[in-house]
Amino acid sequence: LPGVYQYVPSVTWILSYYPKGPQLMKWIASQGWDEAEAIKKAAGDKGSKVHLAIAALILGSEVKMNDTFPNPSTGSHEELTVEEWDCLCAFERWYRAVNPTVKASEIVVWNDQYNYAGTIDFVCTIDGEDWIIDFKTGQGTYPEHALQISAYKHAYSLPNAKLAILQIGYKRNKDGYKFTEVQDQFPLFLATQQIWANETKGTTVFQKNYPLFLSLAPALAEAEEDTTKKDD
Repeated sequence: LPGVYQYVPSVTWILSYYPKGPQLMKWIASQGWDEAEAIKKAAGDKGSKVHLAIAALILGSEVKMNDTFPNPSTGSHEELTVEEWDCLCAFERWYRAVNPTVKASEIVVWNDQYNYAGTIDFVCTIDGEDWIIDFKTGQGTYPEHALQISAYKHAYSLPNAKLAILQIGYKRNKDGYKFTEVQDQFPLFLATQQIWANETKGTTVFQKNYPLFLSLAPALAEAEEDTTKKDD
């Protein structure tokens, strides 16, 4: 209904309930839970800053090495680290190599049938084919990455689009990036959503109401009126 908004879970929250493989469980055990969480958080902050910088490039802005981007953990604006800048350079090399036609960047999508939402990193056309691409700044890809981008595809209006993971800052080749096509695994995402729904049943999600728009115009008009009265 117009003016009525509802909470929907994110794709990433749902996929946090996807079963973890033995390799990841061994890594967590070797690091300890707290240290593993700190490493994951730092990687997430890095990914967020790089995503914002890439979005700026796609929109046509020039990004300088000393430009600042918000760190989601601290809320402060920070310059890109050398490692983050390397990711940005790798994206620029990939972009020039494939010369994509941009269709959308950092677009929020919502599947109202299955009730979830997420953000697509990049939608483009390459050699006449539509692609939905997710950016990753890590050195590995995991099964839930394919489920994540599959969920995005089914919340967007490009049913024939191909799906891919673009790893940037990739250290296992000289290009610094790896482009991997993945198959649509939406049924497996829906199965994971069922697990998520069962495990989070009864969970109260904090929600806060925000105004839909802000304006200083009335206040400015009143201030001008007061100034006119004083002048008179």
